[in-house]
Amino acid sequence: MSSSPRLPNGDEHDERNPHASASQWRHSESSAYAKFERERAAHSLHGHGHGHPVAREADAQGGVGDLANFLNKSRIETSEMSANGRPTSMRFKPVMAGAEEARAVVQDADGAAEHAGSPVSGTPPDGKEIACGPLINYRRMEGSKWIGSVLVVTVGGGRTQPIVPHLNLRKANGGNNSGIDIQGYCLYSDPRNTFWRFDLEVEMEQSETQWEYSLPELRFASKTKPQVNSFFVPAITESMRIMFHSCNGFSVGTDEDAYNGPCLWKDVLRRHKEAPFHVMVGGGDQIYNDGIRVSGPLSTWTGISNPKKRREYPFPETLREECDDYYLKNYIRWYSTEPFASANGQIPQLNIWDDHDIIDGFGSYVNDFMKCDVFRGIGGTAHKYYMLFQHHLAPPPSTYTSDAVPATTEEEGQGVDPNQFQQAYVHPRITEPGYINGPKPGPYVSEHSHNMFAKLGARIAFLGIDARTERTRHQVNYPETYDAIFSRLKEEFSAAASSGQPFKHLILLLGVPIAYPRLTWLENIFSSPFIAPIKLLNRRIGLGGSFFNSFDGSIDLLDDLDDHYTARTHKKERNCLIHRLQTLSAEFSIRVTILGGDVHLAALGRFYSNPSLNIPTENDYRYIANVVSSAIVNKPPPAAVANLLSRRNKIHHLDHETDETLIKLFDRDPEDGVAKTAKHNNVTMPSRNFAMITENSPTNGSSSSSNGEGYLAPPQAARPQTAQSDNTGAHNLRPKDPRLPIHAGEVNCGSGHKAASPEQHGKGSDGSLDVCIRVEINQSDPEGKTRGYGLTIPALGYKGPKPASVAASSIFGRRRSRSVRSH
Repeated sequence: MSSSPRLPNGDEHDERNPHASASQWRHSESSAYAKFERERAAHSLHGHGHGHPVAREADAQGGVGDLANFLNKSRIETSEMSANGRPTSMRFKPVMAGAEEARAVVQDADGAAEHAGSPVSGTPPDGKEIACGPLINYRRMEGSKWIGSVLVVTVGGGRTQPIVPHLNLRKANGGNNSGIDIQGYCLYSDPRNTFWRFDLEVEMEQSETQWEYSLPELRFASKTKPQVNSFFVPAITESMRIMFHSCNGFSVGTDEDAYNGPCLWKDVLRRHKEAPFHVMVGGGDQIYNDGIRVSGPLSTWTGISNPKKRREYPFPETLREECDDYYLKNYIRWYSTEPFASANGQIPQLNIWDDHDIIDGFGSYVNDFMKCDVFRGIGGTAHKYYMLFQHHLAPPPSTYTSDAVPATTEEEGQGVDPNQFQQAYVHPRITEPGYINGPKPGPYVSEHSHNMFAKLGARIAFLGIDARTERTRHQVNYPETYDAIFSRLKEEFSAAASSGQPFKHLILLLGVPIAYPRLTWLENIFSSPFIAPIKLLNRRIGLGGSFFNSFDGSIDLLDDLDDHYTARTHKKERNCLIHRLQTLSAEFSIRVTILGGDVHLAALGRFYSNPSLNIPTENDYRYIANVVSSAIVNKPPPAAVANLLSRRNKIHHLDHETDETLIKLFDRDPEDGVAKTAKHNNVTMPSRNFAMITENSPTNGSSSSSNGEGYLAPPQAARPQTAQSDNTGAHNLRPKDPRLPIHAGEVNCGSGHKAASPEQHGKGSDGSLDVCIRVEINQSDPEGKTRGYGLTIPALGYKGPKPASVAASSIFGRRRSRSVRSH
């Protein structure tokens, strides 16, 4: 009898199967099972067995008891036993474990699995290296206290952090004052990065104060980053100097070098050095995340030509992780880019978001497409980092994936997925009085909107409306959200009036302009049935190329048009919002000024009482200016687009009593001898820009250069011969063309106005607001120098009857009976 072939361990094969492998289960589940087999073999050797694993026949269908026993032993928890040793119920019951616990079992069994998401090799991070920041935010005022926060992002992290850093805060030029140490607390941490927040609280004084802060336990990755940053707090009797910007990034495909990157931030810092800004208001698109669909993890999805397949594409946990990583890295990259990064550490911020903070056009595509898994997934992921980087708030514990357990009710938003925070720490939800949260989650971002109220010093109130979380093609915000917002405003204004320190101005921040030329005719063309055959040919043979977007197949400009408050689908909502603002303005005699961005050019629109009513602007609660400033970084549109908008700058009628139009603000080109627009266009400026807003404080006292109305008069030579700026005629300017100045503060508006002069800006004393839009002179200049165009917005002195209130339900209800058709 011939000897049997021997196995590597010296045992003999079972003669029934000369080709059997050494393992009874040829595809062993893990080294843990191999260990289990060896132990069983050893047990058999000491007993009466063969002493080695018995191989299974290749075609064997039964005999899986050993594997079942192993699985039950390793992955199933036995139920309790009765006194006689028998199970009280079923023999085995499943162990309820999250992904991390399951991973830990395998790691422990194998003894070598690496922790997912941890550094690939080398020494683990010590938690002291700053990957991004510091970023400083303004939060609110409480009595005489100024309250803000600082955020830093460090390298490494997880469910526990190796250190808890401190921030040292002290008054600048305070001699040997060592300041105070503020302990940070973790908002979010995973193996990649940790987000630390430090809460600042300083007492406001009778004069402006400068404060310094440092992070002594942390080190900057950048060698050029200043170790000490500073910020300014206004005197308790003064309002804040405001800087406003939007569209802070480049669209996909832009030649960034041709525009010298974010060079206008150099001019922001120059203006900040001349007269420090107390707050920096971001009007949306603080970052451009559109690259996620081109070079990021959504490139495969974007490349699917069939819209139905694109809609049905899943958003599993693996894709969520890739998108999460993209947003995180893009935020760290952009918020560490100079000179924007330096401004982030010196000028406290207040931000709302817009579509590019998520992806181009988010919220303005057709409903069926917006509800697809991919859009819901990236909406949740972008919201996570919007909360962290721009609001210094803890994110939700998990974001949307197509394989997560959904919420049981609409009010709960996205269901919690424990797999997403098994390696992460998430701080419990932070509730702050500065936020007015929407009553229910958004339709595509399953989170509640974050609208903001803040006091900007002594006499200015601020409201930022989150116009993206609840947005669809047919609504910007829920009616219930408007109710909550206006209820809060009435409460704040009533309290201020009762205290004897009433607000004089309300700064309302919207993502897009609201007093702006109509492009309804273009909407009609793009939405007409005649476009359908071209869309079909675009899908089949690519006709039209980039004229159609790669998401829902619509014309690429249509989502931008649908974004506007002046779009046909948002007209009722827009009109109702303006009527409610007018009612509030009249009730509390508070001047409303709206900030808007998005459109990549500068302009200034305004609502005002119909000239036939003969109401002086100083007493006109319908006068609401809309400062349009965009973009501080992105490229401007072609001059032809700006000229087209100028041609469409009609006199529109909101109702019988209210008109609106853009003012002729741009009296000259930014650069001598270089025409930016057609000669007829004085209302839109297609150049990069940002805005400055400063109160002409009553505490400034009288000025010898005042014209009697508190408006500092410009040099005599700069005045137009036809404009009145003296005390007798300034109140009653009624030009035949309302695009010309209609009150004293608009006289000589543009580059010759005192608000455009750094030496005179904000130096009046009548309580009005000086507004200056700083426009880039030459895009080829890496220093980002700008020219100012200014005007003054008067304070309101209204003591007449309060107009009829407007219910929020009328936003989506029937048309107001007293209103004429708005154009």
